[in-house]
Amino acid sequence: MKNLLDRLLSLGFSLVSGVLAGAMFKGVWKLVAREDDAPQATDPQRSWKEILPAAALQGAVFAAVKAAVERGTAQGSRKLARSSPDAGKGRRHG
Repeated sequence: MKNLLDRLLSLGFSLVSGVLAGAMFKGVWKLVAREDDAPQATDPQRSWKEILPAAALQGAVFAAVKAAVERGTAQGSRKLARSSPDAGKGRRHG
């Protein structure tokens, strides 16, 4: 049951972090490029000089948000494990 809860929480955090990263990228892109939308890779009107920096920035933002969320959930899990009533009790597997 705990494993299922962990997986559901992980899925939820992944979805939320994806939405957060998308919003952050859009805000950073508006600030940096002074455009509302980043160029699409398939847009024939855009050059490589426009598309590649946008893709690199998007990747960096998504990676940073992912790392922050994973780090936060790992720290939270450790804190919860230390404060749980079963902490310190040895569990037998078998």
